[in-house]
Amino acid sequence: MRYMLIMQVEPEAAAKAAETLDLAEVIAVMGAYNEELQKAGVFLSAEGLSDAEEGFRVDFSSVPPAVTDGPFAEAREVFTGFWILEVASREEAEHWARKCPLGPGTALEVRRVNEFADFESVDSEWVAKAQEWRAANS
Repeated sequence: MRYMLIMQVEPEAAAKAAETLDLAEVIAVMGAYNEELQKAGVFLSAEGLSDAEEGFRVDFSSVPPAVTDGPFAEAREVFTGFWILEVASREEAEHWARKCPLGPGTALEVRRVNEFADFESVDSEWVAKAQEWRAANS
């Protein structure tokens, strides 16, 4: 099973971190965590995201969809990065999420990534094409 750990940071915590944290130290701590995930054989990928100020949101509530530049004032927290792990169970995903070196004002939302098996009951050429694409590109 694959799980995505989505890092969420409250704006106040992000502002405080920008003022007080040593970036080299943060990178070292996260690097050690990533290395531990790799050694355990569960690490598939991880990425940090640029500041929400550089992003935009596409809202499909209207036609054409509305595009709003970041930052997003209505957001209570901002997604700042993610990991994708391949583990045997939800409990193992929770184990690794609990070990993540984050502090106050941050959280991880952990979600299972759908597998093709989740769509076995759907007879769709698009599911078959997606399987073919993934096989050709992995």
